[in-house]
Parts: sequence; C-alpha cells; structure tokens
Amino acid sequence: MARSTKEEALETRNRILDAAEEVFHANGVSRTSLADVAQAASVTRGAIYWHFKNKGDLFDAMCERVRLPMEEMAAAGLDNREEDPLGQLRKTILFVLNDVRHNPHSRKVLGIVFHKCEFVEAAGPIVERQQDVFLKGRSDLRRILDNAVARAQLPADLDTELASIMMQAQIDGLINISLFTPDSADFDAHAEPMVDAAIEMLRCAPSLRASRNP
Repeated sequence: MARSTKEEALETRNRILDAAEEVFHANGVSRTSLADVAQAASVTRGAIYWHFKNKGDLFDAMCERVRLPMEEMAAAGLDNREEDPLGQLRKTILFVLNDVRHNPHSRKVLGIVFHKCEFVEAAGPIVERQQDVFLKGRSDLRRILDNAVARAQLPADLDTELASIMMQAQIDGLINISLFTPDSADFDAHAEPMVDAAIEMLRCAPSLRASRNP
C-alpha cells in the first residue's frame, strides 16, 4: 500500500531538516543558502518553500527538534505547583549535558547555535530569534528559582535575577566545553558533581543574596 501524502510530506520535511543540520554545520548559517540545503536534501527549492517560509523559519524548525524535549523537561519546574522545582532543574540540566554528549542531532544543532551562527547582517533575523530564545531561557530559569525559594529549597533572600544569570552562564559554559573541547573533561563521570556544585552556589554564596552589602 502506498504511503499517504501526509507521511511523504513528513519524510520530506525531516530530510530537509537533516540536510540543514549538515550544511549549516559545514558552512555556517550566513554562508548557507536555501539552494544549498535543497541540493543536500535532493529536493527542489519549491519543496523547501512548501514546508518553510524562509531560511529563518527553517533554522527555527531545526532548533525546535532539539529544543522541545529540553523545554518539556524544564516545564515541571516552571509550574508553581511542582513540589521539587530544584530537583526538576537539576534533572533537566543533567539531561541537557548528556544529550549534548550522546545525541548526534543535539550535538550538531547546538554546535551550529554556539559556533556557526555568525553575527553578520545576513543572519540578523536568525541571531535575533536566538537572542529571544536565550532571554526566555533566562526568564524561565528565574521562575524556577523563584519557585524553589517559595518551596524553601533556596534562601528566602536569594537574588534570583542575578542567580539566573550565573546559572545560565554555567550551563552554557559546560555545553560549550563539551562541544568545543569534548575530551578535556569527563562529563559522563563529572556532570553530576559539577551541577550539584552550581546548585550549592545558589544555596551558599553570600554574593547572590539580595541582602548583600553594596
């Protein structure tokens, strides 16, 4: 029995996304055209425009395949009814670090985001979207920390705005090390103590308290 048109369309869409990963990773985002992606995917440019409005839309869809599982895992910590928001945050960070190490799609897409997304005029809309995602991630992180404070998992006077900046920097730094110098640290063995140390910083650092001396 012939596959349905819907199934064929989904297969074509996924083939385009796979090709985008390969070409963006090889050439960089700004130096890649939709014609390059079409050639790599063995489809016409019209097929790409059937599924995606432009290169920015294609880039977003490529990122979403990796981002959505991470967002779903973090969502529980965002819910103020969650009884263990700090535990959910820890679980999410460890999932992300493991995913970067062992999921080829995640590794390639995050490698593009971190190292192949050039800050040039041609990639302006894509960079702006990534900045929006980055800032939303920080906002979500702060909400999780606020929930952890409300559950008495973190100090009542924790400066959650400052703490969210520090945590985001630490998470992104660990991801970057894993991508750029993967053999410089044993993430499989040391991810848990590194993440636990970051959480201990939230609990113990006087410099992250709202009541710190100016």
